[in-house]
Amino acid sequence: MRDNFLEIENVTCGYPGGFMLNSLNLTLQKGAFAGIIGRNGSGKSTLFKSITGDIKLTGGSVKLDGISLSGLTLKERARRIATVPQFVETGPITVREHVLMGRVPWLSRFSYSYNKTDNEIAEKYINLTGLNKLSDNPLTGISGGELQLSAIASALTQEPSLLLLDEPTAHLDIHYQAMIMDMLYSLNRAEKLTVLMIIHDLNLAGEYCDYLVMMKDGKICADGTPEEVLSSRNIMDAFGADVLITPHPVTGRPVILRNPGNKPEQQTINDSMPGSVQLSYHGN
Repeated sequence: MRDNFLEIENVTCGYPGGFMLNSLNLTLQKGAFAGIIGRNGSGKSTLFKSITGDIKLTGGSVKLDGISLSGLTLKERARRIATVPQFVETGPITVREHVLMGRVPWLSRFSYSYNKTDNEIAEKYINLTGLNKLSDNPLTGISGGELQLSAIASALTQEPSLLLLDEPTAHLDIHYQAMIMDMLYSLNRAEKLTVLMIIHDLNLAGEYCDYLVMMKDGKICADGTPEEVLSSRNIMDAFGADVLITPHPVTGRPVILRNPGNKPEQQTINDSMPGSVQLSYHGN
């Protein structure tokens, strides 16, 4: 069995005259539960697109289990990699139909209908995500959290070996955040599904991920365990944020707290200059 499952070697890609990743290297082990963190515009989405094939490489290679992804057709790639986007499009289809779309890469060349196996796999993940009572509801009639679960169920129905998620907990309340992260973590542990997600919530990243990649200006500025990556110095360097790190009282995982030393103490509005705001600070 190969130790290195996802191998990104000297990858250069990006947009002409714009943002670029230059000679980026990253390796993930089989069964990793990994997160990519960094400020907006740091290169997280571009890195994802280099894996999915949505952006052409101008240098380097991306391999999955020893196979170069550049030599695969879209269908072959979709049988190995499933992606859950940040924004899930809705349409005049039901939850069940949405989930079944995950079986499209497995349809034969001349088949346009799902067979018994396809339906059984879709049903498995509809039940796993708790959507069985909503399976006949239109996507337009379910909540944001339920829509995200439907997108995850559809991706899992592809039966990928690598699951990519772009901010899976964004805009969700704490109930759905915990539900989704717990479910993904359980699948990762039970089925050795390799998970790689872009995640902005550093506390969720520290709580669930076993490997973190911190990006800045198109480069990886830190990678390793949450304890190694989520340091005050690294977060100041990558995010420009002054934070305190403390161990979680139950798990011991790093918890990030904003340092209140530069918090605005009060606001005063100058009546003579409408719209003018003066801030006074405590601390240094």
